[in-house]
Amino acid sequence: QVQLVESGGGSEESGGSLRLSCSMTGYTLSRITKACVAWFRQAPGKEREKVADIAWYGEKFYADVVKGRFTISRGDNTENTVHLQMNSLKPEDTAMYYCAAGRMETSTGMWRCPNEFPYWGQGTQVTVSS
Repeated sequence: QVQLVESGGGSEESGGSLRLSCSMTGYTLSRITKACVAWFRQAPGKEREKVADIAWYGEKFYADVVKGRFTISRGDNTENTVHLQMNSLKPEDTAMYYCAAGRMETSTGMWRCPNEFPYWGQGTQVTVSS
């Protein structure tokens, strides 16, 4: 059974930093799973948006609104954890943050993260005050 658990959320002042972690049980970011792990966020009254993802072979994606401030990475010496380092936080980063995982899709030799992720965590709240 696959389980994703987020941690590291909290309250921070504008300009501060937080590090989120996604711990996976029964799943890995590896050559075996061909996985993509992503971080999404959803603020009250807004649609859910993807902020970053990381492919099993290391390629990373960042949404324009977080590029240069957020960094996604796999845990040291582990395929079961993915981090999201968030620096220079802004009030507009306030949201519930979710990690999601699923097998990448391939066509014509190109890999891409799935449009629909089968595995989701319960979320961790991030609140940034001005």
